[in-house]
Amino acid sequence: MYVTSFLIAFNCLVYFLINFAIQDSDLNLVFGLNLLLLDQNFLWQPLSSMFMHGSLTHLLMNMAVLYQFGGLLERYFGSFKLTVLYILGGILTSILSFIYIYYSFVFGNNIINLVGASGAISVLLGNLAFLDKNNTKGILIAVLLMSFVPLMMGVNVAWYAHIIGFAVGYFVMKARIL
Repeated sequence: MYVTSFLIAFNCLVYFLINFAIQDSDLNLVFGLNLLLLDQNFLWQPLSSMFMHGSLTHLLMNMAVLYQFGGLLERYFGSFKLTVLYILGGILTSILSFIYIYYSFVFGNNIINLVGASGAISVLLGNLAFLDKNNTKGILIAVLLMSFVPLMMGVNVAWYAHIIGFAVGYFVMKARIL
């Protein structure tokens, strides 16, 4: 579980550096995924946003899920394949989520700054759902619940990133890309 442990440690390090050591709220805009990607050519955002988190609770919840399922898939795929899956799947999820962010601004004048590892973690859940046919529906229901229950409770969640990530992970396996 070297890669899983590294990803957890790196996410925690980024959170604590930004929120406690550096304490610069502008970094959330620079490294989160938002319209600055196009406006200022912040091309790193699809990657960097995966390591940003909005709150300690957000970080801890994502890291708990990453620990559970990342470790399981790292044992199944190996460290290298998990790294490729997490990073490239997360970047693809970010890029597809940016389409939602862009059109949300164009048609609704909504400004969104997407942060968090949820999209990349959902890629892992999509992989797992494909691999474990007995639990596919249960994993999909869990992703839908973690996407929409917080919204019903008034918590802002990037539900689209969860669903896009799940679909990316599922279809990567279905297409035998990995």
